Amino acid sequence: MKYLVQIQGTQAAYDAMAGKPSAGNPAWSEADMAAMFAHMGAINDDLAETGELLDGNGLAEPARARYVLAGPDGKPVVTDGPYSETKEILAGYWVLDCASLDRVTEIAARVVACPIPEGSTPSPIIIQPIQEAPEA
Repeated sequence: MKYLVQIQGTQAAYDAMAGKPSAGNPAWSEADMAAMFAHMGAINDDLAETGELLDGNGLAEPARARYVLAGPDGKPVVTDGPYSETKEILAGYWVLDCASLDRVTEIAARVVACPIPEGSTPSPIIIQPIQEAPEA
């Protein structure tokens, strides 16, 4: 079964990683960043070795994104990020091919154990099965 494992983030969390703290988001040091990248890199390496990793990436901060919605007249309305409409946004993802929901939950538990600076708000992880198209 294929699963989308999503890590959520906020503009404040991205700002903290860039050294700009706010409530619940202390500034990250170079050591904090190195520990996070080492943790995530080890997970990616292990998933690649088992053949479960199909795709995965971290995403740019919300300030660099766009939000597109159909307006009342049907024409697109484009808003540059960050958005007042959302507090959290997709910060990264993995597309995994795992034998069971239990296995992908084990992987998500490993992701959520990523080291973060003391006082930081942890990022939630969301697991969604990928709906496969019915055979014709």
